[in-house]
Amino acid sequence: MIVHIPGPLRSYTGKRSEVQAAAATLDLLLLGLDREFPGLRFRIVDEQDAIRPHIKLFVDEEQIHSLGTPLRDASRIHIICALSGGA
Repeated sequence: MIVHIPGPLRSYTGKRSEVQAAAATLDLLLLGLDREFPGLRFRIVDEQDAIRPHIKLFVDEEQIHSLGTPLRDASRIHIICALSGGA
């Protein structure tokens, strides 16, 4: 499956905007990515194993709220970081 990495997290992936991965669930996917790209999972998941509020995860264009979500080999995962700031 293909995982799309947002700009703010590309420092963990050697500036790669997409990475290949395989896993049965979203949680296993993030654990595997963290083994390959240390520190990446902590930017997405907090200490209570919840998706951080400023992160949105999409699997095949559907927003996902559970790390237990099953994945397919052909899934496309998008990690979206919310922008902050003000005028």
